[in-house]
Amino acid sequence: MELTRLNKYLASCGTCSRREADKLIESGQVLVNGMPAQMGMLVDGTEEIYCQGKRVKGQERKVLLLYHKPAGVTCTEKDSHAEKTIATEVDYPIRVTYAGRLDKESKGLLLLTNDGDLIDEMMRGRNGHEKEYAVRVNKTILASDLKKMSEGLFLEDLGVTTKPCKTRKTGERTFRITLTQGLNRQIRRMCETLGYRVVHLIRLRVVNLELGDLPEGTYREASEEEVRQLWEALRVSNEPGKKSEGEKKDWRRKKSRQKK
Repeated sequence: MELTRLNKYLASCGTCSRREADKLIESGQVLVNGMPAQMGMLVDGTEEIYCQGKRVKGQERKVLLLYHKPAGVTCTEKDSHAEKTIATEVDYPIRVTYAGRLDKESKGLLLLTNDGDLIDEMMRGRNGHEKEYAVRVNKTILASDLKKMSEGLFLEDLGVTTKPCKTRKTGERTFRITLTQGLNRQIRRMCETLGYRVVHLIRLRVVNLELGDLPEGTYREASEEEVRQLWEALRVSNEPGKKSEGEKKDWRRKKSRQKK
């Protein structure tokens, strides 16, 4: 039988991503035939493998779900304080996990999969992949402020400058924004920096996958063609590239602080 690195095997079984697998192996939480697993070890799938005390099932059919997450659902698998989680709201026969978070108050397209390689690719992209949102704020949005967002904003609480993005005004208090990075509550922080409060936020698209008319709280499987186009786009976005203007600004700020 073909040998595969243990971390890749665990990812292909939908247990976790390869990065998470490495951490679990290193901390002694993975057993192979009753013995603690070693980093870089090879397996062929016939072994008795346990991860965090649970038997790892063999490789399952890889799936990718498009889920219309409602507001109030938390992107977590285990949280005793969360009333609604992905695990409680999505009833699917194969264990899946999210590939990119969406905060509790926001709604819209969330990708769920058991393909650890796909999760790794989506999380690793240096230049990022496009995610499009529709946003409503609490007062009239100025075109000049949308321009500032598109050029990149310095978020003081995170100490980071956002990457340039695309913005388009769609109404007096509404706009579309397409990001290529995933900072924590990024759009809300950007709006707050400019004096606005987000009252409605929905994710419409991730790379080539669109929310469309998918009813809230439901999901569908991505087609083979959608998956093929997604992989093609991810491989292009993950190619090495030059630093963005935002990254350059952050680098200059750090150098300036070091001199002081």
